[in-house]
Amino acid sequence: MSLTTERKKQYRTLGHNLKPIVTIAGKGLSEGVQEELNRALDDHELIKVKLAITDRDVRKALIGELCRVTRAELVQEIGKIALIFREAKRPNVKLSNIR
Repeated sequence: MSLTTERKKQYRTLGHNLKPIVTIAGKGLSEGVQEELNRALDDHELIKVKLAITDRDVRKALIGELCRVTRAELVQEIGKIALIFREAKRPNVKLSNIR
């Protein structure tokens, strides 16, 4: 499910005004955080995640793991914020950030 460059650009534009829905801190991807990420992706498809971790390498590794675990695709990463996308099986037009 690789996003095209054009689609990523479109999603970056949409993501500009979004607020982070999930914050990941020192405990990393706990079971509760994974459940919340999956719920948010099912509802909104395109979400921002804040990583409250100072080490850049740890943040990058965590973003990779986050995308792998949730089967989402990284759209953009700026500082401590990651914009990720996963297409919903049954999109809700009222909740989705892309519809």
